[in-house]
Amino acid sequence: MSKHTTTAGITVGQLARAAAVNVETVRYYQRIGLLPLPRRNFGSIRRYLADDLKRVRFVKRAQKLGFSLDEVALLLGLSDGRHCAETKALAETRLAVVEEKIADLEAIRQALKGLIAKCSKGSRGCGCPVIDALIEEES
Repeated sequence: MSKHTTTAGITVGQLARAAAVNVETVRYYQRIGLLPLPRRNFGSIRRYLADDLKRVRFVKRAQKLGFSLDEVALLLGLSDGRHCAETKALAETRLAVVEEKIADLEAIRQALKGLIAKCSKGSRGCGCPVIDALIEEES
C-alpha cells in the first residue's frame, strides 16, 4: 500500500487483493467479529486502514497453522502482548492436535503400504487385497 492509501484507506476489494483473500472472506470476518466494520468517512464507500490489512493477514496466517476461527478470535484477544502464557497454552494445544493427526496419517500410511505389498504378491483372479480389506468387517 502506498502512503496515500494508508492515510485515506482502501476499499474492500483492495483490502482483499492485498491480503490475498476473497471479498466475501473479508465480509465474513466482519460478520463473525474478527474484523471491525469501518465507518464511511469518505463518502458512501467504507475505507479500510493498514491495521485492517494486518488483522486479515494475521487471521490467514493463524488458519494456516491450523487454528480454528474461534481460536483465532481468542488469539486476537490475547494479542496485546500481556498474555504470552495463554497464547503458549493455545499453541501447545494446537501442536498436540497436529501431532495426533500426524500419528493417524502414519498409521494410514503403514496400512496402505501393507495392502499395496499384498497386491504385489497376489495372483490374478484371487481377488484384490485392498478391496477385500475394505469389505471385511472389524471384529
